[in-house]
Formats: sequence, structure tokens, C-alpha cells
Amino acid sequence: MSYTGYRGKGLEFLKKSKVEVGNQVKIHADLPYSGIIMPRYEYLDDSHIVLKLEDGYNIGLDIGKIKKIELEPSPKTTKENIPKLETDPALPRILLISTGGTIASKIDYRTGAVTPALTASELNATVPELSKTANIDTEVLFSEYSENLLPEHWIKIAEKLNSYARSEYRGIIVAHGTDTMQYTAAALAFSLSGFPKPVALVGSQRSSDRPSSDAALNLIAAARFLVETDTSGIFVVMHNTSSDDEIACHWATRVRKNHTSRRNAFQTVGGWPAFIIEDNRIEKDKLFNPQKGEYNPKIKFDNRVVLVKYYPGFEPKIMDYIISSGYKAIIFEGTGLGNVGKIMYDTIEKAKKKGLFVGMTSQCIDGMVRMTVYDSGRDLLNLGVTPLGNMIPETALVKAMWALANSKDSAEMTKIMKENIALEFSD
Repeated sequence: MSYTGYRGKGLEFLKKSKVEVGNQVKIHADLPYSGIIMPRYEYLDDSHIVLKLEDGYNIGLDIGKIKKIELEPSPKTTKENIPKLETDPALPRILLISTGGTIASKIDYRTGAVTPALTASELNATVPELSKTANIDTEVLFSEYSENLLPEHWIKIAEKLNSYARSEYRGIIVAHGTDTMQYTAAALAFSLSGFPKPVALVGSQRSSDRPSSDAALNLIAAARFLVETDTSGIFVVMHNTSSDDEIACHWATRVRKNHTSRRNAFQTVGGWPAFIIEDNRIEKDKLFNPQKGEYNPKIKFDNRVVLVKYYPGFEPKIMDYIISSGYKAIIFEGTGLGNVGKIMYDTIEKAKKKGLFVGMTSQCIDGMVRMTVYDSGRDLLNLGVTPLGNMIPETALVKAMWALANSKDSAEMTKIMKENIALEFSD
């Protein structure tokens, strides 16, 4: 019997009622409710049970108000009742690599949990529209919440993509959690600069078991993007508006997650998305014109880099700790045009004498770091701080990790950080 997350009175109630997580039930309370008993978080109270209704929404029911529970036949999702996938030889092939997240997931009716749809047949059963666009092969690389990903995971994804760089696939989808998707996208853009195929990182802001889920539409749009455009490189493909009318294809180094939960949380900073998918049209931004350079993968990262957000009252001793702890690069999120207080000058000078790279980005979402406008900026330039234009701070952090791993000293790293390798600088 499964009672995941239930304890105390709630656990006893389920046992007494002879039902468990994953059971289809009809509950008589103030109103009748039908649905699936879902797991709970263990730290919540013990006087409610969670029910997933037929419309996909979850509700909590006070066990003190429940008059009766009736066990109903549970729906079954097994490999036996998933229709066999038939491929169309006339369609192109694309590969979907899963790394985790809620994208293209399904309900496991044994536990009530949301689990990935891992095989091509399961994926087709979940999002049947995909089979009209391409023949899709699937591969599970790992399954992690994106907040748990490390540079080591970026390397695994990059190495996997590199192994398919000369394959027959038209393009590759990477299913990924949304929280750190922009970091992974930037990491792939730098380490796989010049990648000869289009790669679409796709996520979902709303779980696929919810009626408002964006999972299927993002996935369908990503497949269309790979098949219908003549482009290459790394992109993030997500909703462009809160409705289902537009999907945006953002360039990897210029995208940022700007909302915690909205479906159009991802936005291109300092410009427009590279492509917009709307109905039967895919429109390319007129200013998006990446130069197709030679593919030269450099799949190495060194995480001895720190992103420092400056604020009034910042203690320079924090910098002293960073310097003494073996870090090799510091990316500042400065104020305005790229400033930090005079209180930081001595410790920045110390960092430069120790051979650390020190780069400056801005806390402002839009705009350019311009350190020649005010005395404080010019002072920082004289101390050896490198202005990083309108590079997004998170992108600068990832680039610094990559540049550190692929340079022999601070001078070479500085040169790399100033180069526009993957459109991380925009006009």
C-alpha cells in the first residue's frame, strides 16, 4: 500500500477507508468529488487528503468533512494499451533527449505521480500531433530537477549532443526543467559553438497533468522549428504570450527566465526572439543573422567562478573570502551603467594582483554597461575590471566558467570574455 506523504490522522483515515495513493475514488463531503488520491508533502498538516479531479486540478479535502469514500475502478496506463508507433518514411527524423522536468510527462495511476513519457510510443500517445511533423526517437540522459544540475551535467548534455553532430537527425530537442534552463542553454552555446544542427531546449511551466499545461504546445512547436527552419545552433523554445497563440524561439545566450510561473516566463533580453511560431507561420527576426562558423567543440568548464551582486552595505570581506578560497574569476552585477562603491576598490585591486579575472555586468535587465561615463566606472577600468557590455549576468557567469577552463592565464581569459562567441553581446 502507498501512502506517500501522509501521516497522523490523514494516514489513519486512508488505512481505515482501505484506499491508498493512486486509487480512483468517489468522495462524499459537502459535494461529491471523483478523482485520484495524490501524494502529499510530508511537512503539510495531517488533516487533509489531496484529490486530483477529472479536469486535472488538485484539491485538498478536510477529512473531518468527508462522509464516505467509494473505491472506483482505476484507469490503467500500461505498455500493452499504448498503440504501436508507426513511422512515416517521408518525414524527417529528430531526437528528443530527456534530462528531467515536467515536459512530456504522464500520470502514473499506480502512485498518482507525474512521470516522464520516455519511449517514442509513449511520447506519441501523450502528444500525438508530433507524429505529423517528424519521426521522433527518444533517449533518457538523466532525470533531475534543473535546480540540481551542475556544470558536470552541462558537460554530459554537450557530449551527448556532440555525438550526434554529424548524424542523420534533422535536429535535437532537449527536454529540461525551466529553473536553470538559461544556464544550460548558454553552456551549450559556448561549448558547442558552431553546432551544425538546430537544438531546441524545451520545458514546461505548468505540469502536463494540468489543463493549462504548456508542455504539449512547446514540444510541438519545437519539432516544427527543427523541421521547418534552415538554421542551426542552440535555442530555447517556450510560450511567447500567456495564451497559446505564439511560441518564441530564443537564442541561447540572450534568454532569461523573468517570471516564476507564467507560461511566457522566458524572454529575449535586449532584442526580439530569433523566431516566432504562430499558427502555420514561422517568422524570423530580421536582425537575427548568426554567422555559421566552423564547428569546434570545447566541452570543458571550471566552476571556480562567482557571481557577485553588489548592494549598499556590501562587505568587502566577502570578496576577501572569495579571493582566499581559490576562485579564479568574479562576475559583478553592478549598479546602473556598471558601478560598485569605492569601498570595493582595495579588494578588487587585491583580486587583480592575485590574477583573478573581474568582469562587470549590470543589475538592470536592459541596457549596456558603460564604465567611461562616471568617475567610479573609470576608476574600476583603471583597476583592471573588464566591462561586459549588455551580456546577461547569468550568461557571463557561464561564459567565465567556460573561458576559465579553455584559457592558460587571466590575459587569455580576458581576451575570450571580450569576444562575441555565441551572440552573447547584442547591438
